[in-house]
Order: sequence, then structure tokens, then C-alpha cells
Amino acid sequence: MSVIKKLFWLYVYGSMHVGASVLALILMTNHMFHIPFNWAVAVFGFCGTMFSYNFMKYDGLFRVKKTAGRRVKFVVFLSTLALIAAGVSFLFLERITQITAIVFLVLTALYTVPFFPNTQNLRNWSGVKIYIVAFCWAGITTVVPILNAHAPINSDIFLKFTQRFMLVIMLILIFEIIDLKEDDPHLKTIPQQIGVRRTKILNLIFLVPFFFLEFLKIHVDYRQIAANLIMVITTALFTVYATPQRPKYYTLFWVESIPIFWLGLVLLISSL
Repeated sequence: MSVIKKLFWLYVYGSMHVGASVLALILMTNHMFHIPFNWAVAVFGFCGTMFSYNFMKYDGLFRVKKTAGRRVKFVVFLSTLALIAAGVSFLFLERITQITAIVFLVLTALYTVPFFPNTQNLRNWSGVKIYIVAFCWAGITTVVPILNAHAPINSDIFLKFTQRFMLVIMLILIFEIIDLKEDDPHLKTIPQQIGVRRTKILNLIFLVPFFFLEFLKIHVDYRQIAANLIMVITTALFTVYATPQRPKYYTLFWVESIPIFWLGLVLLISSL
């Protein structure tokens, strides 16, 4: 494997790409609500996401000694560094932000680790996964930067939280279509219950209220609407062409790139 391929594997499977997606949404919140960049929020969002996702994927390697390939061990090492960075940045957050972040941390922990004997984690509760992940993403990318900046709370923030929640659900549904052949039937994912075709239709329907929520803002920004329209069309295309036969990079890289692509669109159109 070439050096470039190894680095790309590390970037994707080391959850740096998903961390970049979360960071992109945090930066979009800053842009929309005119919040100055805060390094602690940015580092906490990126590194906290990177560690959380890697812990979910490789949690056995964190808790007990197991044999693993060199690349996976290196991912665990980088994840440990990410945890330290997230911990340090946490100390520089505002007190209200720290309390809020702890709530999302607890949800992430419950999602991953069974705390009580003979119990399952939330990840194994049928139908719960999609909402827990969407709630945490929406909270970290919307609530955390808003609270840390002491920005005034208004209806626009609730609209943005709802939009982010819906976006993550739509992205997860694409993931679930791709992972249909590998997912445990007991997970009862949406495609397992209603089929691929109906899941795609559901995703396309979700895109409609997602788009029109922008018109309910106190101050409607038509440049933002233009960026949203392009992003909605892009997400619709990824939904239509999603099949269980697609390679994993279809979601792990391309679908996860949608928030980054969205931020790029917003910044580009706003500069025109």
C-alpha cells in the first residue's frame, strides 16, 4: 500500500474525516450567528468526535489487551492524543458549555459502554441509535458554540438545531442503506424494516422540510438558501444512488463530506 493510501486510510478510518465534518458545522454556526472563532470549541468538537467514534469502533482495544494490526494500534494511539487534546480544550470552555458538553459525553458513553451487568449499550437498542447520534451532532455543532459565546437564544437557534438533527438522520439513513448486508438484523435499522426503496423515499421527503425551515428564520438570508438548495440536491443524489453494493468509502468519505461541502458553499456564496 502506498504512503498516500495509508494516510488516506488513517484519515478516514481514524475518524479524522468525521471530526472535520463536525468542525465544519461548528464553523458554519459561527458564520451564521456572527460568533468569533474559539479554538477551545473547535478543538473540543474535532478531537472529541475523533475519539468518540474511534472508541465506538475499537472500544475493545481501549479496555482490554487484544491483538490488532499496526494501523489500528496507531489509530488507538492517535485517539488517545485526541482525548487528551479534547480534555485540555474542555478546561477552557465556559462553565455552562462544560455542563452541556458533559450531557453529550454521557449520551456518547451510554451509546458505547454497558454500565450495568447484563445490559446492552444504547447502540444495541433497536431504533435508538439514529436519534442519539443526531441529537449529539446537533448539540455539539449548534448549542455548544452558541452557549460558549453567550449569544442570545432565539428561534433561529432552535431552527438550526432542528436542521442539523434532520441532516444527520438523513446522512445516517444513507449509511444504513450501504451497511444493510452487514448490520445485525436485531438492530432494526430503517432499511431493515421498510426496505431500501422506501428508505430513499423517506430521506427525500425529509429534505423538503429541511430546506423550507430556512424560510422561518427571523432574518432570511437568500445566499444561505442558495447554498442549502445545492446541498439538498447533492444529498438527494447520494440518496438515490445509494445501494448495499456500494463500497464503504461511498459513505465513510463522500457522504461524510457533505457538511464540509456545505460549509464551502456557504462561504463561497457569501463572498460573492
